[in-house]
Amino acid sequence: MNVLSPTHKGPHERLRLGALLGVLGVVYGDIGTSPLYALQASLAYFTKTGLRYDDIFGVLSLIFWALIITVTLKYVTFVMRADNHGEGGILALMALAQRVARSDSTRATLGIVGIIGAGLFFGDGMITPAISVLSAVAGLEVVSPAFSSAVDPIALVVIIALFLSQSRGTGSIGRAFGPIMTVWFLVIGILGLLQIIRHPFVLQALFPAYGLHFIIRHAFLAFIALGAVVLAVTGAEALYADMSHFGRRPIRVAWTWFVLPCLLLNYFGQGALIVAKPSAISNPFYNLAPHAMQLPLVVLSTLATIIASQAVITGAFSMARQCIQLGLFPRMEVRHTSKTEEGQIYVPQVNALLALGVVLLVLAFKTSDALAWAYGIAVTGTFLCTNILAMAVFRRQFGWSRGTTLTVFGFFGFVDLAFFTSNTLKFFDGGWVPLAIGLMLVLVMTTWRRGRGLIVARWTQDSLPLASFLARLPQSRILRVPGTAVFLTGNLDFVPNALLHNLKHNKVLHEQVFFVTVRNLDVPQAAPDQRANVEEAAPGIYKITLNYGFMESPNVPRGLESLTTKGIEFKPMQTSYFLGRETVVPASVPKLRFIRRALFLFMARNAVSATEFFRIPSDRVVELGVRIAI
Repeated sequence: MNVLSPTHKGPHERLRLGALLGVLGVVYGDIGTSPLYALQASLAYFTKTGLRYDDIFGVLSLIFWALIITVTLKYVTFVMRADNHGEGGILALMALAQRVARSDSTRATLGIVGIIGAGLFFGDGMITPAISVLSAVAGLEVVSPAFSSAVDPIALVVIIALFLSQSRGTGSIGRAFGPIMTVWFLVIGILGLLQIIRHPFVLQALFPAYGLHFIIRHAFLAFIALGAVVLAVTGAEALYADMSHFGRRPIRVAWTWFVLPCLLLNYFGQGALIVAKPSAISNPFYNLAPHAMQLPLVVLSTLATIIASQAVITGAFSMARQCIQLGLFPRMEVRHTSKTEEGQIYVPQVNALLALGVVLLVLAFKTSDALAWAYGIAVTGTFLCTNILAMAVFRRQFGWSRGTTLTVFGFFGFVDLAFFTSNTLKFFDGGWVPLAIGLMLVLVMTTWRRGRGLIVARWTQDSLPLASFLARLPQSRILRVPGTAVFLTGNLDFVPNALLHNLKHNKVLHEQVFFVTVRNLDVPQAAPDQRANVEEAAPGIYKITLNYGFMESPNVPRGLESLTTKGIEFKPMQTSYFLGRETVVPASVPKLRFIRRALFLFMARNAVSATEFFRIPSDRVVELGVRIAI
């Protein structure tokens, strides 16, 4: 059984040039800039002991087969089939895997795997701009050694300018991404092809025998080199994460017929150059170009790495919104930077944290070579999490047999595990960075989810059942006043505290009362006809559920406007919103201990207000304070 969305593009739909350019500009920026550092980092250990041509062939063979196995087979052929109503990415895959899980324990385990993968993705989001921009600007050293001292300052200026521009959105400059990346791939492909024409013998490295011989000959040293080889496949997760923007076919066509050939031409061109001129190992990418072209190539590389960084930053914004909707992050400000594109958003808190992290990484590591090991752990850790979730989906959703699932994804998992364990050998040389970031974010997500669960449980315990309240309402002689009152609540079966406080102090109830809860679905977007579910609990009193997907930003007033199609009158200017403003305080017997309690209290106090998050007009809101101890 497939899980395609109703609007999913069919395999025979006519491809459009705009879609292909969009794919090149958004999807392939990260993996497309890997030639800047991947081969050089993979051969770094062998330059100290004397580089041999069969070592170069061996590393080239490993890079080639990594691109084929991890990107072409795993992601492009298999994982991209597992879309959640057209949406991709590790959280979308997690939601899909949990939906088909057969037990609560399995569902909880898959949730933890997804959370770990999301945490590592944010680590990747910090490292990508740092390593990419540093690698591009390092080309100045090839142009002239006099520029060596300027590399880090220029990289920092580029990175800071990139993050400062995020609040303006990417709509205006995004149109240039596709053409620039098209030029980028053509240039790196042609530079590599020219060297291959001069030294065609390098194509022998296509045979896997060279990779196997390299592993057998060097054993443990080859295992260490795998940690750098994986840099050639960074960005593979983007193929899956950006599937909803372009559909499967444009991504697959662009990869198979353009991106992959250009990448291979450049890698093999670098290898041919090093075999013919061993001194080129100092920076094989820039040494491919004639001296007169090196400075323009630095400019083009910097533009390409900015585009790659932009794609990762935008992905981090989308991931943060998904985490908020799935109850893994506290409410944060989400600004829409486009009037026409729902997906173009800006999250100030995430942008500030990413900017701070990237700047600190550049100052601490200084070179792309030093960052390479940290980068590898973030990428391979995400690969492993995706592989585990994909196994559950293909086993249950697609009906694969246990043997087929274990054979296919067991093979991919073995490759991913080899890459991951190789990178862990450099734990103390920078590999701890993404793990620390990932673990910190896992702590944040699990703490917030646990804390909110405790608050809901405490609120449910102390609340009055709605059925009891409605049963006594006709005899209560409560005065009904004109207008509509909206009470936001997390559970429609209980009376919101805000209503009880309003009755206690004002002793009136509006003629029309809406009890509204916002429900986050495990699909990217809720269908328009499924936005609002309504039940009349008593005359003039309605229980309303507003449904939103994890890729949507809730807008309660707009959601309530859809009630008119169901025959319920809604006048925005005669509506008041009553919200219970929670003040969370430590309990005498806390259920969250030590660091987790302090962390949750900090997040709760700094979360964006419900008024702002649900886009409720502030001049129509009445807030009533509620103290909750945990």
